[in-house]
Amino acid sequence: MAETETDDTTAPSRLGRLLFGGGLIVLAVRNLTDLNGRIAYANAKGVPKADTLVPAASGFLLGGGLGISAWKFPKLSAGSVAAFFIGVTPLMHDFWAVDEEQRGEELTAFLQNLALLGAALAFLQRARDE
Repeated sequence: MAETETDDTTAPSRLGRLLFGGGLIVLAVRNLTDLNGRIAYANAKGVPKADTLVPAASGFLLGGGLGISAWKFPKLSAGSVAAFFIGVTPLMHDFWAVDEEQRGEELTAFLQNLALLGAALAFLQRARDE
């Protein structure tokens, strides 16, 4: 089956795709609508070229969420979501490097991103198996 085709008999469940992809889309839109705040936070975390990387990473997340939801270009879509979480999680949620007051919040965000990375990798494997 071609990379761009959708076949509900082989694609992951529509509900699962919509829940996962829709959640990613909302996260990306939130990033993009508060771009200055997200860039400032990334700068505070020491991310180099945050003014370029934050919008680019948010674009990866948005495109990946849309692609997974529609199951279009599923390998590229799931791969871009995985790349987002691999790049963002250790830089932005470095619970090991913050003070005790922030540690719990950063650990929670780190673990949530880790779970989302796991889901992205599962979607990627499913897309590779088609």
